[in-house]
Amino acid sequence: MKNLYIIFLITIFGLETNAQSIIQGKVMEESSGEAVSYANVILNNALDSSMVKVEATEDDGSFTMANVADGKYWLSVSFVGLADYNSEVFEIKGENKDFGTLTMGVVSNEIEEVTISAARPILEVKPDKLVFNVEGSVNALGSDGLELLRKAPGVVIDNDDNIALAGKSGVRIFINNKPSPLGGEDLANFLRSLNSSDIDNIEIITNPSARFEAAGNAGIINIILKKNKNLGANATVNLGYGIGKTQSYIAGISSNYRGKKANVFGAYTYNDRERYWFMKSLREQFGSQFFLDNLSNGPRDAHNFRLGTDFFVNDKNTIGFLTTGNIGRSKNFSESTTEISLIGSETIDSILVSDTYREAKDDNYTFNINYLFQPVKDKRLNVDLDYGLFRNSGMEDQPNSYRDINDNLLSENNFANDTETNIDIYTFKLDYEQPLWGGTWGTGIKSAVVRTNNIFNFYNVENGLQTLDLERTSTFDYTENVNAIYTTFGKKITSKLNVSAGLRIENTRSTGDLTAANSTGEDDLVKRQYTDFFPSGGVTYTPNFKHSFQLNYSRRLDRPNYGNLNPFEYKINELAFRKGNPYLRPQYSNNVQLSHTYNFRLTTSFSFSHTKDLMTRISDVRGNASFLTWFNVNDQFNYSIAVSSPHTFTKWWSGFSSLTAFHLRNRAEESDEIRSIDLKVYSVNYYTSHVFTLPWDLKFEISSWGNSPGLWGGVFRTDAQFSVDLGLQKRFLNDQANIKLGVSDIFKTAPWSGQSVYGEMTNTAEGGWDTRRFKIDFTYFFGNDKVKSRRRNTGLDDEKSRAGGGGNGGGAQ
Repeated sequence: MKNLYIIFLITIFGLETNAQSIIQGKVMEESSGEAVSYANVILNNALDSSMVKVEATEDDGSFTMANVADGKYWLSVSFVGLADYNSEVFEIKGENKDFGTLTMGVVSNEIEEVTISAARPILEVKPDKLVFNVEGSVNALGSDGLELLRKAPGVVIDNDDNIALAGKSGVRIFINNKPSPLGGEDLANFLRSLNSSDIDNIEIITNPSARFEAAGNAGIINIILKKNKNLGANATVNLGYGIGKTQSYIAGISSNYRGKKANVFGAYTYNDRERYWFMKSLREQFGSQFFLDNLSNGPRDAHNFRLGTDFFVNDKNTIGFLTTGNIGRSKNFSESTTEISLIGSETIDSILVSDTYREAKDDNYTFNINYLFQPVKDKRLNVDLDYGLFRNSGMEDQPNSYRDINDNLLSENNFANDTETNIDIYTFKLDYEQPLWGGTWGTGIKSAVVRTNNIFNFYNVENGLQTLDLERTSTFDYTENVNAIYTTFGKKITSKLNVSAGLRIENTRSTGDLTAANSTGEDDLVKRQYTDFFPSGGVTYTPNFKHSFQLNYSRRLDRPNYGNLNPFEYKINELAFRKGNPYLRPQYSNNVQLSHTYNFRLTTSFSFSHTKDLMTRISDVRGNASFLTWFNVNDQFNYSIAVSSPHTFTKWWSGFSSLTAFHLRNRAEESDEIRSIDLKVYSVNYYTSHVFTLPWDLKFEISSWGNSPGLWGGVFRTDAQFSVDLGLQKRFLNDQANIKLGVSDIFKTAPWSGQSVYGEMTNTAEGGWDTRRFKIDFTYFFGNDKVKSRRRNTGLDDEKSRAGGGGNGGGAQ
């Protein structure tokens, strides 16, 4: 492991030593003087006219090509309906070249069709986010959404599938620019149902502006699903297979018809996976020790679909409709044994045997109506109406038998339960943006109403007969109403200085009501109402081409997700369970980040955050049993530094590496609810990917992610873990067919281990999942793969504004 970190450090800082220059300019239309957006700018080698680099112009017509080696080149610019621009041959000798303003005239006879093709980098570092382009990675094949997040820079996922970013919990998951209402196990199951072939890219936003809702202490991870933007009719078929300890099958199809007035798109994916998971733990408390050995496996089938339409009423008005669905069915078989003895004794007093069977159903649907009004390029009004319903249910049989070492029955306690969770969410959101005072001003409102109903029926089982236990049976209802208003303003003060500021105000009203089946009128009712202010701001200073500095601040909060509030007890066996906490309070954080980008390549960020009332998971004891629940601890302090950079070693070898190091401190004072905590940890995580272009149009990729010893939750110290993946890709049939082969975790080093010490309990544990797998994925594209001829002013702005998510409108949250 130590050698691997040394190799990585050499790799991430082993940048090219050759002189690198920047080429820039701006492309304008000759007759109107307007900027030409999304024109192809190609840098060609003067010796053989081979393509060296390709870029697309930005909204304002500007383009920048960084890291250009010394040599002789010529530049070409093309856009449908405009005459091509071709420069004279020029030479780069360690100096930057500025083309200034390039003009393109309208041609009398338009080109019928033109093919635009350029490779996307695996990772892109942008001023406000890091973008992981899933389609660009060979090793992403056959992965589900949760597996892909493990590969993302700075992301850590613990043994209970909780997601942390740069050591901080409280990550908010967005799907197509919209927050997911799911949390905990429900969110993990949804992410597992997503296949890599459904995902276009993953955006990691560590310091969101006031346009985004305030939830997300650690930031936002935005998963963008694929949507074809080509004109005409086309479709993509995807088939996948994976095998390790278990097998998985994937099949999907997406189709699109796009005309000048309407766009209709849809996608369907079927996943058939068998989950494999294991855990061993040694728990010591009150003079006794409990050695748990648990193995779980079982199939899960998932159907995902997406259907949407966009109607381009005219060049100013667009109306969109979108519906999504996720239907999952799973079975889980868990074999668990717990050896019980006195600490220091070699004699086993008894063995708890619990072979649990569970079935679960997930039916989740969302519906969206979107309206976009854009009278001119820099002014836009976006309105979203959304409804989501989430129906999850399950049943579980849990026999618990105590036996001696000769397998003689000593006693037994057999239980069963069935659960039901119903969530309904209604949201209205309006965003408006226009030029003001030489800058851009934005404002918006959002209102969200959430209603959840949770039913927990607990049964005692004797001689195969179930009897409802009224003491343990209950319902938990939770309602929440959040109303928000925000404003933002950004302005370019000088050619080198940009500033932005924003303020978001949110009012929250919530009620949690726990009612027992044999209610005596003393049930738990928790009501809360609070209004919070969330300022944000940033300054960007660019003294020259090679250096750019950014300073950002934001205040954020995290509300407990609905599962963390639910007090129902979910058991591994009679001696281990988890439950929620209806008294859990929101956590608040202040975040500051200073970033520096060198030569458009090497980005270094220094961050600090202080979180009050940190929500964290802690294991505690109840008699001989241990349970995992959620508490608020006083403070968390997080100091981090992140370094990331793309590499271009040769024409056939490129890559990307990122390294995040952080110091984390969790602190809590003794109270009636929680014991004293003061834990400090220094930790590092990394991601690196290298792509090699081989003969016969083959692409080979080696990638790796890893975490040094760290901290999960409030008190669980983890050991190091890492994974190395290999992949191979081949395109054929005129690039319409694509096949990928891959092996994940080739050294089988991804499983986790660690220890927690809390109060009277010490727990040492290890576990993992089916990490080493061989995967194969086949994709075939058919239909129109070319952008047909069209004038710039016939819907280009509409396409850009809606490119992020179909009927979602791509608006700010």
